[in-house]
Amino acid sequence: MAATRRRPLNRERILEAALELVDEQGIEALSMRRLAQALGYEAMSLYNHVANKDDLLDGILDLVLAEMKPPDVDGGLAAIRSSSLAAHDALTRHPWAAGQLTASGRIRPARIEFMDALLGALRNAGFSAETTYHAYHVLDAHIVGFSLWEASHGQIPAEIDDVRGFIDQMVPSGTYPHLHEHAMQHLEDGSHQDVPAFEYGLDLLLESLERLR
Repeated sequence: MAATRRRPLNRERILEAALELVDEQGIEALSMRRLAQALGYEAMSLYNHVANKDDLLDGILDLVLAEMKPPDVDGGLAAIRSSSLAAHDALTRHPWAAGQLTASGRIRPARIEFMDALLGALRNAGFSAETTYHAYHVLDAHIVGFSLWEASHGQIPAEIDDVRGFIDQMVPSGTYPHLHEHAMQHLEDGSHQDVPAFEYGLDLLLESLERLR
C-alpha cells in the first residue's frame, strides 16, 4: 500500500489504514512499523492513539462488524436472510475477518449484539427455545464458517495459464470422475452459477426452518 500524504494522525485514520493494509496483504502483514510507514510516521507516533497491536486488531474487526448489520428482531426469516447475506458480503470483502471472529478472546461488543439479535429474531419468528438453540448454531456457523472456508479454500496458482490442463493433471477424470466434473463446473457457465453457494445453503436452512415452524 502506497504511503499516504502526511496528515495529522487520529485513531479513525489509523484504523482505516490498518484495515486497508490487512485487506490487501493479509492479517500477517499487520505490524505497527509497517502501518506507520504507510501513514508516513514513526511507529511510536501510533501509540498516542492505539495501545498495541491487539488494540489495532480489535479496532479493525469493529469496522468489519459495523458492516454486518444485525437482523431486525421483529423481521422474521426475511430479516435473518437479509442480515446473513450482508454479513457474508462483509466477510467476503475482508477475508481475514472470519478467522478473527473465531479467535479465542476476541469477542467484540458488536459481535455479541449480532448474536443476540439473531436469537431474538428466531424467537420472535415463533420458534421455541429448543428449536432456536439449534437454529442459531446452524445459521451462525453457516455465516462465519462458510466465509472462513471460502477465505482459506485453495485457489489455482495465478501463474497457471492452462487451467483445464492443470485440473486434468491434478484430478484426472479417469481416477476422480466426480471431483473432475465438479472442478470443471467452476469454469463453465450454467444455471449452477446463478446462485452463490452461500446463498444456496442459506436458503436450504431457512426453508427447513420454515417447515419446522
